[in-house]
Amino acid sequence: MADKETGGTPDETQLLHLVFGGELEDPSVVRFRHLEELDIVGIFPDYASALKAWRSKAQQTVDNAHMRYFIVHMHRLLDPEDGGHA
Repeated sequence: MADKETGGTPDETQLLHLVFGGELEDPSVVRFRHLEELDIVGIFPDYASALKAWRSKAQQTVDNAHMRYFIVHMHRLLDPEDGGHA
């Protein structure tokens, strides 16, 4: 049975991932040109769905060499001493 709050089964551990992007000042350095214009794509319950969203956004902006999207492993930040595993 799926859990409505977590999007998975009650025993399933969530490994949250954030997908976001924006225009960089210089393509060789991760420094955003306009922080207020960052594109927060969303938070996803697993890496596979985050990767799918990242690929979609990256493909949409392929013609802009300064535009970059990233996947942040939020689960690692939530419990850094445990290596990100609950």
